[in-house]
Amino acid sequence: MSFLIGLLAGTFGGLLGGGGGVIMIPLMVYRYKLIQRQAHGTSLFALVFTGLSGAATYAFNNSVDYTAALLLAATAVPMTRLGARYCHSLAEWKLKRYFGFFLIVIAVLLVAKPYYIHFSHSMTGWAKVAVLLFIGLFTGFFSGMMGIGGGAIMIPAMVLLIGMSQHIAQGSSLLCMVPAGAVGAFTHRRLGNIADSILPGLISGILIGAFLGGNVAVFLPEGVLRIIYSAVVIWTGLRYAASKEAVCED
Repeated sequence: MSFLIGLLAGTFGGLLGGGGGVIMIPLMVYRYKLIQRQAHGTSLFALVFTGLSGAATYAFNNSVDYTAALLLAATAVPMTRLGARYCHSLAEWKLKRYFGFFLIVIAVLLVAKPYYIHFSHSMTGWAKVAVLLFIGLFTGFFSGMMGIGGGAIMIPAMVLLIGMSQHIAQGSSLLCMVPAGAVGAFTHRRLGNIADSILPGLISGILIGAFLGGNVAVFLPEGVLRIIYSAVVIWTGLRYAASKEAVCED
């Protein structure tokens, strides 16, 4: 079953250019009855391998800005560790509620994907450096806390704020995700938030699904896929956002 979860997450990630955390986490909680923080930690651990595979593919096609990725990672790495620790400190119902609101934001960003590139403007010099460091700071924390790669926030920010192309932004985000995600996953492991027994299936499913999704994407209407996917994510997010202390508290 963990393989199927990883396959589904990887396929949607490959189809829509995102990570699979928003798919994996609710399914792991439902199927394996993991507590929320364990699902987040396990998801982040698995997504490091997605970042490795994806970053290698983008690098092979010269679609990575290595300087940008280094600047992003400089602040994302320590903040991912803090985010993982904050995730561990939250009560179960609070973490579920925060995750629900986060899913809704991700869905809105996904729907807006074809439009935000038209509002971008180019940025250079020290201003660009400062913005990249800030993006890493912000997304690193949420990556560690929410158990996702961070690309759903990082990519629109790079396109909008510094005028980076969509493909370069995706490649740079994936490369940044490798060290940042690894540190966050290591922190979650030390806190006991990794379900080791399901990792092999998740990782193999994600890698195969990402490959399949990326190759099938050219034959399917992305607009329809984005709307369907966003609707599912919003529905899931609303259910999580409605979590109450009396029901979800440990």
